[in-house]
Amino acid sequence: MCGIVAVIGSREAAPLLLDGLRKLEYRGYDSAGIATIESLEKVKKGSLTSRKAKGKLTNLSSLVDEEGSSGHIGIGHTRWATHGKPDEINAHPHMDQEGKVAVVQNGIIENYRLLKEELEAQGIKFASETDTEVIPHLISRELKELKSKGFDSNGLTLLTAVQNISTLLKGSYALAVIWVETPDSLVVASKEAPLVIGLGESEFLCASDTPALAGFARTILPMEDREVALLTPLGIELYNSEGIRQQRTPSLLTGVEHVVEKKHFRHFMLKEIYEQPEMADLWIARHFPKGFAEKAQVALPFDDSFYEPIEQIQIVACGSSRHAGMIGAYLLEQFAGIPTAVFYASEFRYAPSPLTPNTLVIGVTQSGETADTLAALTMEVNRREGQKDTAYQPRLLAITNRVDSSIARKVQHILDIGAGLEVGVAATKTFLAELLAFYGLTIAFASHKKSKTDIEIKNFIHEIQSVPHYLREVVQKHDQISEVLAHQFSGTKDVIYLGRGINYPIALEGALKLKETSYIHAEGYPAGEMKHGPIALLDPHVQVISIANPGIVFEKVLSNSQEAKARDAKLIGIAPESAELEIFDKILPIPEVSELISPLLTVIPMQLLSYHIAANRGLDVDQPRNLAKSVTVE
Repeated sequence: MCGIVAVIGSREAAPLLLDGLRKLEYRGYDSAGIATIESLEKVKKGSLTSRKAKGKLTNLSSLVDEEGSSGHIGIGHTRWATHGKPDEINAHPHMDQEGKVAVVQNGIIENYRLLKEELEAQGIKFASETDTEVIPHLISRELKELKSKGFDSNGLTLLTAVQNISTLLKGSYALAVIWVETPDSLVVASKEAPLVIGLGESEFLCASDTPALAGFARTILPMEDREVALLTPLGIELYNSEGIRQQRTPSLLTGVEHVVEKKHFRHFMLKEIYEQPEMADLWIARHFPKGFAEKAQVALPFDDSFYEPIEQIQIVACGSSRHAGMIGAYLLEQFAGIPTAVFYASEFRYAPSPLTPNTLVIGVTQSGETADTLAALTMEVNRREGQKDTAYQPRLLAITNRVDSSIARKVQHILDIGAGLEVGVAATKTFLAELLAFYGLTIAFASHKKSKTDIEIKNFIHEIQSVPHYLREVVQKHDQISEVLAHQFSGTKDVIYLGRGINYPIALEGALKLKETSYIHAEGYPAGEMKHGPIALLDPHVQVISIANPGIVFEKVLSNSQEAKARDAKLIGIAPESAELEIFDKILPIPEVSELISPLLTVIPMQLLSYHIAANRGLDVDQPRNLAKSVTVE
């Protein structure tokens, strides 16, 4: 989940590297570092300088300002720790024993222990606990071997060394390499990890994700799996895993926001919660243009042939996206009549369900880079492509916020949630946008499959069209309510969230938001399961938050909530105000809407309460500890 950048050109590298890392800090912020090479023309070599700092990027920026870092070529890294503690020693870049080769990496080298033991047996001493450090030592060993065979100190030699050692590395990675003896050459490589080259004017910048390229390049060249590239001021040489040079046309960089401001908000998370009504307005305008609602239709980028063969659906996702998928599954089954199952992407890859005909597999990932989801979809393609019966051929759809991402390049059908850039690590507006995508998909399938009458579909659409108005009301009201209520959680250590039916996933999402932002232990349960074990946890020190929206499970939820109340737990209800809700110690009121669209509203008090509890504790709401926005390792 780390972010890497690499640059070569005519400008000073350090400012470009720091700017790129700043745009990638959502990928990790426990340490950062850069390495640059200053050319020494007289000896046709260079001087390598490395600067590393623990903590957030501002610490590295201060260090570079103080100590300097010169050169027109360099690599940078912002870290989310996988191997080794988050400290300066384990921060990237990592170098070989002689300090001539520097490497930054995103990913995991799964066989690094065996490689490390082999290198240590040859006298190599390691300075860090990371898996990455084996790479510069392997490259250094290979460079010496190549030079002993008559290879010169040039970019092609460095390229060859990286190509040769890549066969030794097991796992997924994106890496960038510089060598002090070639101050005009940069080598980058990708295996099952995203890496994009931005083409500037006589300069190139390579990064893990396109936001780092914003303001630098308008033309990009995404690297494909197992490709290696040599970058020099003269151009790009791109090679596949077999060493064959590739020729590919660059594409335009689109959809990347250059400037993001908090405006008057204290944190990005709060700003992004407030952006949800407008985002929903734009979604509705885009997918229900004039005439579509009256015809019981939704405007999605798929033709009839996409819907017709589908008999069942499988959804693979992680975290908040999985919770959105669970609500999507409820809608697709109960309204569109299509059997739908939801899987953890991390589990689906290793224990997929049996092959079934005419099955649509939906991968949900706001970033488009979630490694587990990408791996699950790749596995699904691989096991279905060999099937002779066309009913078993792969049918894939990606729901994402990033149409320029890896998943968009992997999957034929894309549903853009259009949430705009989300800076806060805890998903808020992207979660709501994923929900809206599933509402749109449900209406499309219901219309094509005739599972509901036109009148029923029109009524459902009209309900969805009313959501932005309700969202504005709920956000404004609950921002104030939650800010006051947050003080009640000052000493809380455990919170239980309850929901039933379509709101059970919202209980899971509420618990996840609280854990992510405030570090309070929280769990979500189907309300009916409370008495089957979790009720043993209840006492006067436990907060219980129950979603009680009128519908087919309303009375059952009240009954389950009463069971918690009888055990002296503090009871908070998310529900429309009514006399029936006197059992709750506190009500977080929402408008009375139909059960099917209620998740779009019940999630808002969850988000705001989590935000204010964390802010009240003085925590880093936008960048919680141990988390990263884009999870690019399994």
